[in-house]
Parts: sequence; structure tokens; C-alpha cells
Amino acid sequence: MLIHHDVPFPYIHDLTELLNLLQEAGERIPDSVRRAGLLSRFAVFTPYPGIARPVSHEEYEEAVSISEEVVRWAEEQL
Repeated sequence: MLIHHDVPFPYIHDLTELLNLLQEAGERIPDSVRRAGLLSRFAVFTPYPGIARPVSHEEYEEAVSISEEVVRWAEEQL
């Protein structure tokens, strides 16, 4: 989406910050997509055993649901 808006972006894992960049570019971000900020911890901490607590089944289900919503929204925008 940032490339679509010709917005240079930092190589970061903070999805909230990336969504803020999209908003600054004029994109309206629905609340359901804003929830993607909750996924940042999975990119940063959970790949490394012992750093973060294990992901519960409920957290997994929520992460998948949020991810599907974000992909659906992005596809509609493009």
C-alpha cells in the first residue's frame, strides 16, 4: 500500500507506525485494520524461543482473523 501511494517507508516491524504512514498519505484506515498493530509483537518477539511467552490458541485465532481482514482490505484498495 505504501508503494502504491509512493511513500518511502522504513524497514520496521511496527505495523501501527506503517499504518500511520498510510494515513498520512491520505488513506482511510478502518478500525478493523488498525488492530493489525497487535500483530507487531509476533514479528519481533515470538520467532525467538525464550524471549516471549508462548502464543495461546486464542491469540493465534485472533492474529489469523486480523491478518485476513488486513489482506482483504488491502486487496480492495489496490
